[in-house]
Amino acid sequence: MKSIYKNIESSILKGEKLLAVLIDPDKMKLEQLSGFMLKLNQSVTTHVFIGGSRVNAQATDNLVKEVKKYTHLPIVLFPGDVNQISDQADALLYLSLISGRNPEYLIGKHVLAIPRLLEMDLEIIPTGYLLIDGGKKTAVESVTATKSLPQENTQDIINTAKAGEFLGMKLIYLEAGSGANIAVAPEIISSVKAYVDIPIIVGGGIRTKQQLDLAYKNGADLVVIGTAFEEDDSFFDELKK
Repeated sequence: MKSIYKNIESSILKGEKLLAVLIDPDKMKLEQLSGFMLKLNQSVTTHVFIGGSRVNAQATDNLVKEVKKYTHLPIVLFPGDVNQISDQADALLYLSLISGRNPEYLIGKHVLAIPRLLEMDLEIIPTGYLLIDGGKKTAVESVTATKSLPQENTQDIINTAKAGEFLGMKLIYLEAGSGANIAVAPEIISSVKAYVDIPIIVGGGIRTKQQLDLAYKNGADLVVIGTAFEEDDSFFDELKK
C-alpha cells in the first residue's frame, strides 16, 4: 500500500516535524555511502530524498539501490529530469515548477515521464515547486531557464503557493536552491503556512540546527537538507535521535 503521503499527513496531525536528507547522485561517491548512511540512520532523519539538477543516466538508479542496503527509511525521488526516475524508490515528488513559466517544467517533462511511470509501482505525489531567491543563481535556474521569486515579494509567493493548492498539488515545496546563501525567510514560511492547507516542504541554505528549528517554528512540516551534509557530515552529530 502506498502510504508515504498519508504518513506525512499523520505526522503533521501528531505535531511531529520531518527531516529529509537530500543525496545528489552526481555528488555522492558510492564508496563513501556506508559511512554517510550510518550517521544518517543515527539521526532524526525521517526520509531520504534522491535527485539533483544535473544527473548522469543510471546514476539515480544505482544510488537508490545502494541506499536501500543501508536504511529502511522511505526513499523519495526528487527528480530534475525524466532520466532521474527509478523503480527502486518508494515514491516520487511529481514536481511542477509553478514559480516559473517554462512549459517544459510545468507539464512538458511530466508528459514525457508517463510511459516510464506507468511501468513502475512508485507512489506519485503531486508537488508545487517554488524556487525562491537564495542569494545566488542556482542550477535549477540554469537548467529550467526560469527565474527565482524575490524573497521580498511575499504576496507573490503566497499567491503562487495557493494556486498550486487549487490546482490539486498535495505538497508545496519552498526551495532556495542547492547551496543557497540565504534560506527561505521565516516570515515567508509562516505566511505561506497561514494561507495553504497542504503540507509545506522547505529546503535550501539550511546549515545549522538553529536554522532548522526556525523553519519548523514558522510552519515547515518537512525540511530538506543536502549541501550542509555534503560539506560536513558532522552536522549529523547535532541531529542525533
